[in-house]
Amino acid sequence: MKISHSVSESGFFFKGFDKMTHLGFFFVLSVLLFFGKIKYQHNYAFRTLTIFKVLLINAIIGGGIELLQWKVFTYRSAEWWDFGCDMLGACMAVFSYVLLHKLNFNETITDSSLTKNN
Repeated sequence: MKISHSVSESGFFFKGFDKMTHLGFFFVLSVLLFFGKIKYQHNYAFRTLTIFKVLLINAIIGGGIELLQWKVFTYRSAEWWDFGCDMLGACMAVFSYVLLHKLNFNETITDSSLTKNN
């Protein structure tokens, strides 16, 4: 008795699910890296070097995974689209980090200007 039920035949998965998963995992990874950096610094100081480091870490991990799939785990397929989705997820997290920094910075200026006037 042979059961020929594959993951692609189930109703839960759809075309592009793999790419969305790559994007989501690397977004979460980047957010956690930024969160760790903020906790380590004990402030929200904006640093371009932090963004570069997070993008570099993501590129190394994403590229490493695709290289492993290409050379080591030959039953898996390596795709440039997967790496692109990895980096897109990381860039989404960078955008969120910059946006939240700008919002926090504007709130700090507003709060300090209010206390000086009172």
